[in-house]
Amino acid sequence: MLEKKTHLNLLYDFYHSLLTDKQRQYMELYYYDDLSLGEIAEEFQVSRQAVYEHLKRAEELLHKYESQLQLVAKYEQRQQLLKRMEAILEESSPDLEELKRLVSALKNVD
Repeated sequence: MLEKKTHLNLLYDFYHSLLTDKQRQYMELYYYDDLSLGEIAEEFQVSRQAVYEHLKRAEELLHKYESQLQLVAKYEQRQQLLKRMEAILEESSPDLEELKRLVSALKNVD
């Protein structure tokens, strides 16, 4: 569950501007402020089902945007390459050829 929440937060960070105002509000209250569906429904004077549907639609859109644009996947790929580069640089005698290969791979992340 925590992994799903973390992944949705990352998707939200990249694509929140593509959601409606209401979807953004519900996502922030539910995932960032940890409000329940009932608490959000009460605040907006709508049913719990309405909140749930807005959240589900927003989640579906975030996944759709990611499947089309791959911004999160590319970000994660860059982060992995950078961590490997940092680890190589911390070695007493760094493998410069490996470092060059990683730099090239980093440049080629679309």
